[in-house]
Amino acid sequence: MTKHTDTAGEISLERKGCVGVITLNRPKFLNALNLSMIRQIYPQLKKWEQDPETFLIIMKGTGEKAFCAGGDIREVSEAGKANQTLAQDFFREEYTLNNAIASCQKPYVALIHGITMGGGVGLSVHGQFRVATEKSLFAMPETAIGLFPDVGGGYFLPRLQGKLGYFLALTGFRLKGRDVFRAGIATHFVDFEKLGQLEEDLLSLNSPSKETIAGVLESYHTKSKVDQDKSFILEEHMDKINRCFSANTVEQIIENLKQDGSSFSQEQLKVINKMSPTSLKITLRQLTEGSSKTLQEVLTMEYRLSQACMGGHDFHEGVRAVLIDKDHAPKWKPADLKEVTDEDLNNHFKSLGSNDLKF
Repeated sequence: MTKHTDTAGEISLERKGCVGVITLNRPKFLNALNLSMIRQIYPQLKKWEQDPETFLIIMKGTGEKAFCAGGDIREVSEAGKANQTLAQDFFREEYTLNNAIASCQKPYVALIHGITMGGGVGLSVHGQFRVATEKSLFAMPETAIGLFPDVGGGYFLPRLQGKLGYFLALTGFRLKGRDVFRAGIATHFVDFEKLGQLEEDLLSLNSPSKETIAGVLESYHTKSKVDQDKSFILEEHMDKINRCFSANTVEQIIENLKQDGSSFSQEQLKVINKMSPTSLKITLRQLTEGSSKTLQEVLTMEYRLSQACMGGHDFHEGVRAVLIDKDHAPKWKPADLKEVTDEDLNNHFKSLGSNDLKF
């Protein structure tokens, strides 16, 4: 068994038999992803992908609270304000890693136990297998911090059932437990108490194929008892979601919710009204355009958006309000959807020329 751990111990990369195991190890920070972690994961992933002795890659987080609660955006915001290159490097290398996971030639299993948001979604959702437990919590809450659901959100969200992805992207709605599977984010569901045993069974496979790995996951999924009898939490609201969120503009989505008038729609209105108006408009367009693009095209588009947000007001204000001062009272600029012009929007999507993200 070979083990490589950096000095800060933020990540561990181990070969166990014929399996490469990547463990995010910042439990105090809910395993949030920073640039040094990305720079260790990427080359190791590529190495294992080429290695004839490695048959499977497992990605997991330390501790019981989180798989990965997102990227370390406070650090990124500080760098962006100071014009440091971290604000470019972080997104560029994170999205490059997301693409590497999606195109990985070896079976890839992400154990998305606990909080899985933002950057954690990028480390899991593009992989072949994603295993949720009753303690999984999935959300893309970026519109609340003046950002947008990135890491390929523009690719996978519009491909979920109906308009579910648009709803999740604009409201930041949290899915828990088996609902993460029912929504199509996870491919399998396992009772938390069996997770350790599942991992042991995967590690003990001899030169496993995609099919044998799928077989093990399937057997655990079939036996899982937790949450089994409940239906999808959004099931009764899907007609409303599909109807209200199929509009072409955020203003029309809001109008649809108002007209629907149900308590569910009222609740969503309250949530949406707190979000960054600029983020809402960027996000709707990101998903609409992303629905017909390849993942690489989406990541190139999202890199442009990330850099526009770094140069703007709302992201830094959102980070201040939610993560630094924690007053949860961001002052968005512009503060009203009407003031977010088409020109503002187009500027976010503009090519960066030679600075574009390329694959």
